[in-house]
Amino acid sequence: MGDAGDTMATKPVLFFDIDNCLYPRSTRVFELMADLIDKYFSTHLGLAHEDAVRLHREYYTNYGLAIEGLVRHHEIDPLDYNAKVDDALPLEDIIKPDAELRQLLEFIDRSKVRVWLLTNAYVTHGKRVVKLLGVDDQFEGLTFCDYAQVPFLCKPQRGMYDKAMKEAGVQSYENCYFVDDSYQNCVAAKDVGWNVAHLVEEGLPLPEKQASQHQIRHLRELRDVFPQFFKAT
Repeated sequence: MGDAGDTMATKPVLFFDIDNCLYPRSTRVFELMADLIDKYFSTHLGLAHEDAVRLHREYYTNYGLAIEGLVRHHEIDPLDYNAKVDDALPLEDIIKPDAELRQLLEFIDRSKVRVWLLTNAYVTHGKRVVKLLGVDDQFEGLTFCDYAQVPFLCKPQRGMYDKAMKEAGVQSYENCYFVDDSYQNCVAAKDVGWNVAHLVEEGLPLPEKQASQHQIRHLRELRDVFPQFFKAT
């Protein structure tokens, strides 16, 4: 029993972000979510549309999550927010099984690395997305922002990376590998000692300063930046 635990603790873990990472921005999920968030601000805070948009952006900038500002300043029930925003997205109409993504994940050598999800979304949204993509069986676990626990712990807070390591059962920062589309999340992960690939989708401008050790345009490039984890073709 001890040997198996030791092996798990020393085996590297490859963490994947979910939204705008496992599926492309062209799905416009982010825009649909932003519209629902604006509507939530307007309805529940009694704000005009322009004021709702402004406050949404302010909270997103200050806290990394719009919902954190709502909970901190307006005593909003975060699970009600989740039901009316993330869980209300018509994802079944937008996200479809992705054969190329599945093939990439299947080419990861599980004898050399464990594969885990790390998202700022709530658990229901995260599980829904990977199921719709047809890859829910490719990940050993999911670390998510727990909306039931206030104050929230989310990327890019250092504690979120430590939480992911604890839940995934990895002890060394050097054994953590990560891909995310967020510049701030990648900078923070690199700063704690993780090996990071920042996904900047084709068509988006490259940052003036690279966020982390690696910068990629497509997930398939993970085979080039982390070749030790993939089966030989």
